Amino acid sequence: MFIIAPVLLGYELKATPLPSNTETISSELGNEPHNHNKDKGEHDEHSHESAEKDEEHEEHGEGITLSPQKMSLANIKVESIVPEYKNSAVYAPGEIKANGYTSYVVSPRTESVIISRHAALGEHVEIGQKLVTLFSEAMAQAQADYLIASTEWLRVKKLGNKTVSESRLLQAEVTYNASYGQLIALGLTDKAINDISSKDIKAFGQYTLTAQREGVVLQDDFIQGQRVDAGDTVMLLADEKQLWVEAKVSPNKKLSLSINTPATVKLEGQSYKAKVIQEAHTIDPQTRTRIIRLAVENTEDKLHSGMFVKVYFQFATKQQVMAVPENSLVRSADGDWTVFVEDHPGEFKTVEVELGRALGEFREIFGIESGTRIVTKGAFFVASEIAKGGFDPHNH
Repeated sequence: MFIIAPVLLGYELKATPLPSNTETISSELGNEPHNHNKDKGEHDEHSHESAEKDEEHEEHGEGITLSPQKMSLANIKVESIVPEYKNSAVYAPGEIKANGYTSYVVSPRTESVIISRHAALGEHVEIGQKLVTLFSEAMAQAQADYLIASTEWLRVKKLGNKTVSESRLLQAEVTYNASYGQLIALGLTDKAINDISSKDIKAFGQYTLTAQREGVVLQDDFIQGQRVDAGDTVMLLADEKQLWVEAKVSPNKKLSLSINTPATVKLEGQSYKAKVIQEAHTIDPQTRTRIIRLAVENTEDKLHSGMFVKVYFQFATKQQVMAVPENSLVRSADGDWTVFVEDHPGEFKTVEVELGRALGEFREIFGIESGTRIVTKGAFFVASEIAKGGFDPHNH
């Protein structure tokens, strides 16, 4: 019996290393193996550059730095804004009028004919200066009566009481005084009356009106040879050192305008101080407005009767407010109002603000803390300098 024993046949197995999947795929795609450390460095560098650019853009968007020399040349003024009492303004149209208290109407006191003029419209005349010469039949009779009365009075007075009775002396004196008074009533001056005795009788009836006060001829609506009645205005003289302004206020406006209420009168960009002197208690039948009369000083002689002006009545605020000059406000690209704030000397940034009431040449603002230093003069220059930098000057 044969016993068959199993024989184990040994096989030598050799393990052949396989290429990695990553390298295989990369080889098949023709790509190089990815370097993570290199990408990380490039990403960090790119992020740093972007951050620097963002930081630079943000710094530029906030404002600008100006040197002291440039600020001085541009006349830039920076002030700290704190709450103060300001004057609010209420507008009303107005018209310059002659001061009725210092004006003088030149007019004959009897029916007359104008012979010649001695002063022209707009001319400045002095007291006693000749204005116009007229002729009147009533004046001729009055001059003749005076000449007779004065001659008789001188004759009787020279004879005295010994020759002339007391009654005759008294009658001559009364007649003389009456004739003298008649000439005064007709507008003759003492000098003109005293010259009658030496005057040619052919010139009787002629008389000259003179300036009773210093002023400017504002009106002379007459023609030589024209007949005028007693009381007709021949000339109007006015002292224009102080004029009136008649402001027309809507009756619906509830304004408490007491005497001496301050106001500003504006004409062609110039401002004049004025004050309320009268308020009419009736409504103008034509304009249906209240008439407020103001007095304005005309020291530079630039205001004249008939000019139309803007009147701004000034009212002090009841509380302290934050206010800035109107020219320190600049509109942003989206229409918001901004001011330039100085954080550090010469460094300015734009800050949006909300506007409140108009307070004369100032404007009430909100959004700025007390003590903030802002550009109150030269804001336009700062805005233009920021704009020249190539970015939005209003931080938008």
